[in-house]
Parts: sequence; structure tokens; C-alpha cells
Amino acid sequence: MQFTSRAAIDAPIEAVFAEVSDVAAFERMARRRGVEVQRTDTLAAPGPGMGWHARFTWRERLRELDLTLVVHDPPDAVAFDLASNAITGRFGVDLVALSAARTRLVVDLSVEARGLAGRVMLQPVKLMRGNLDRRFQARVSEYAQDIEDRFKSRV
Repeated sequence: MQFTSRAAIDAPIEAVFAEVSDVAAFERMARRRGVEVQRTDTLAAPGPGMGWHARFTWRERLRELDLTLVVHDPPDAVAFDLASNAITGRFGVDLVALSAARTRLVVDLSVEARGLAGRVMLQPVKLMRGNLDRRFQARVSEYAQDIEDRFKSRV
């Protein structure tokens, strides 16, 4: 199952990359939403090999997910591999400079079942595909607007 969304941001690609690769900000955002996040590596600077273990409740069950940073290509791309008992996947962000002051953000999430438990977990997601596509697009658009607003407030 794959979700993809695009958004244009009125900010240079370097500024957008700094935002999308700010792992500390994403850790704080996850914790505010009730996710327990633990780093599983000792890297000081962002780069491939960074990892996290996350615990959260989804559909009334405790879920655990391991994330690993696999692509860190400034200022063009960031990608994470996702793995749990039931699913595997990849979350990627690609950036394209449309001009010196405008950037296209492309967010891609792909998830695959890992056995029967994963298929059972993803079945309701498949049934709600249209609604989830709209929600995914809305979240990416909100995030792009937040990046743009933060950039404009600094300039």
C-alpha cells in the first residue's frame, strides 16, 4: 500500500531540507502525540544508520516500530525504513528546487504486510483508502505550510 503527496513551498531547498531532516523536532512531535521514542544508535550527526524504537497505541493495541534512517542526501532526500512484527515499509521525502526560492516537497509512504497479522492490520486501511489519501494530502499540505511559515518568520 502506498501513499504519495506533493506540495510546493516558498522557501529555498536548503531551508526545507533543514526542516525535514530535523530528527529532534520529529522526536518531540511524536512524544507530544503520546508515542514513546528511544534512539537506538549513538551517531552524533544525522546520517544513515540513525535508528529509533517507537511504542504507541493504534486501534486499541500497543504497537512497536523500528525506524532506521537509510538515505540522507542533502539537500535532496531523506528516507526511513520501517519495521515491526506485522509490517515493513519506507517513508521518504524528496525535494526538488523549482527556483532559488521555491521547493517541491514529495512525501512517499509505502507499507507492506509481513504475514497474516500484517494483512489483518492493513485490511481496514485498504477499505478506507480514499479517506486516508485525503488525510495524508492534508497533513503534508499542513506540514509544508508550517515549513513555509517558519522560514518566512526567520527572514
